[in-house]
Amino acid sequence: MAKSEETRSLIVTTAMRLFTENGYDRTTMRAIAAEAGVSVGNAYYYFSSKEQLIQGFYDEIARQHLATARPLLEDEPAFAARLRTVLLRWLDIAEPYHRFGTQFFVNAADPESPLSPFSDDSSAAREASIGLMREVVDGSDVKLDPELRAQLPELLWLYQMGVVLFWVHDRSTGTKRTRMLVERSVPLLARVAALSRLRIFRPVSREIVELIQDLAKRD
Repeated sequence: MAKSEETRSLIVTTAMRLFTENGYDRTTMRAIAAEAGVSVGNAYYYFSSKEQLIQGFYDEIARQHLATARPLLEDEPAFAARLRTVLLRWLDIAEPYHRFGTQFFVNAADPESPLSPFSDDSSAAREASIGLMREVVDGSDVKLDPELRAQLPELLWLYQMGVVLFWVHDRSTGTKRTRMLVERSVPLLARVAALSRLRIFRPVSREIVELIQDLAKRD
């Protein structure tokens, strides 16, 4: 990793730790810089505000997720197992920041916020996550309706966003309820996806594809 990327990553992880320990509002950019061992000017060089640090967190989580999930998929052809692996790996990476998770919900719930996972500013992290879901599908042995196959990665990302929202509100020890949600819902999704290849179910899968395409259109 280049020195600039290392510094950027250090600032982000330091900020997330301080946000978790001290609260978002009580943590200043000066405190983040001091804890990370960089100058205040250097911190502002990478992030113009605390809000941008959250965007940096999205990017950092996406980077770590891709780097650590991909090797786990190499020798696994089963669609359900691949999807389960990717989702549980995200939960592992995000676990240290669970107490700060309410900030994710605030941002995601505001459609006008540039920090929403659905905003243009979040496109890099979003596309990286959708790309990983595409690898889950393309590297698997699942048989799908071809039209659904093209849209399935985005559908899976939306499902992941639902898991993240559940995780934000999960107060069970070790977020066991979220992990149970993944363990029990992934096989159901895999069965539904596999049914799309059957002629009798294709009209339904095509309606799903059409709905996704319509929702993706910008006015």
